[in-house]
Amino acid sequence: MSVLLVNTNVMQPPIAPVGLDYIGAALQAAGYRVDLLDLCFEADAMGAVDRALAGREYRLVGLTLRNTDDCYYPGRGWFVPSLRPLVARLRAGTDARIVLGGVGFSTMPEAVLELTGADLGVRGEGEFPLLRLAAGDREVPGLVRRTPEGFRSRPPEPGDLSALPPMPRDLADNERYHREGGQIGFETKRGCNAACVYCADPVAKGRQVRLRPPEAVADELAGLASRGIAYLHTCDAEFNRPPEHALAVCEALIARGLGERLRWYAYCSPVPFDAELAGAMRRAGCVGVNFGADSADDGMLRRLGRDHCAADVRAAVEACRRHGLVTMLDLLLGGPGETGESVRRSLAVVREIAPDRAGLSVGVRVYPGTALSRAILRGDAGGPGALRGPGAADGGFAAPTFYLSPALGEGIFPLVGEVVGGDRRFFFSDPTAADRNYNYSGNDVLVDAIARGYRGAYWDILRRLQEGAG
Repeated sequence: MSVLLVNTNVMQPPIAPVGLDYIGAALQAAGYRVDLLDLCFEADAMGAVDRALAGREYRLVGLTLRNTDDCYYPGRGWFVPSLRPLVARLRAGTDARIVLGGVGFSTMPEAVLELTGADLGVRGEGEFPLLRLAAGDREVPGLVRRTPEGFRSRPPEPGDLSALPPMPRDLADNERYHREGGQIGFETKRGCNAACVYCADPVAKGRQVRLRPPEAVADELAGLASRGIAYLHTCDAEFNRPPEHALAVCEALIARGLGERLRWYAYCSPVPFDAELAGAMRRAGCVGVNFGADSADDGMLRRLGRDHCAADVRAAVEACRRHGLVTMLDLLLGGPGETGESVRRSLAVVREIAPDRAGLSVGVRVYPGTALSRAILRGDAGGPGALRGPGAADGGFAAPTFYLSPALGEGIFPLVGEVVGGDRRFFFSDPTAADRNYNYSGNDVLVDAIARGYRGAYWDILRRLQEGAG
């Protein structure tokens, strides 16, 4: 029996479909033949669909939606509507059940089914549900159906990640993704139990944190390294939560000698993070850390639901500096309660902390199911004047919808531009300046740099370009 998996993500630089690699490995281990249709590398998507289906009988066709949009206020690129003709073409060419999934789908499953015309999707991880669907089970955890009577859904059941088979990472063309995308992703855990008011990760991946065995992670990365794939990036919500598991992963990589063969980057929370972990990460091959700091103003951090303070951000960056790890701080400006004073305070403290780079995102994407979306619907977050984008009209927030503090509105952009000035430490996407676009999606500067041999996290490639380093 055969299954066709379809990567619908065509963003450039290209991002390897990690989830499909993992799902494919689980299906193959269970005896299924698995084919991949990767639309990222197809100039004619519909023609590629026809060729993939010609003369083949599939039991299931699974489509991944990694992102619903580019999460970028000035651009507001929306990817969901483009799936509708793709679903229709697949439906016309096969009798197989067509199933949607992926992190993007899982943030708003009913809206995606409605907008794409699809009838079936899986919310949450895909390995265990797709095995059951392929076997003919119709009552699968995480399954969402569109029926004439409305939507029917079953809650996801987070699986035991230690029960997954080895991950050979041989379904997607990871060598090409490494060559043209500059990095390859990997997971060490799933789920997030943090309370950030805006974040869709707990909605999509669940609040229960589940850990992969460190040896399984090391096996996967050793396999990639053996194929010349050296630059990697974690896909975890936060690599360092819990810290003891992060240390165990580092120890497993060090024991396999991978610290000398790999160059990887991690998303981390400012807490819990200390010099011991920074040192272990560096010895395991980590070269850079992206901290989800959000702000360096303690009042804003409380309002955003974060469990760290500015002093924690300072300590985390210092621990990295001590062990030779370059750092990036991601800041989120314009959230509930943001004022001109809090913006100025936050950026002043970031200058003092002196990370290698700080990315400034203005406007908070409102995702359904988050604490922020619920506060908006209750009328507790500044009223309708705080919202920008088409998804604000119906309260569903499926289309790109952003929150901007009413105290600032669009005036936040010139304010941030004034405070940042010419300081190249800050990546600030100013909609009034064409040369200040730091959105990674469709970034020709990044595409060109990777073609010239640059590798690594995109923020670090941009840093090295600015500094004239290779």
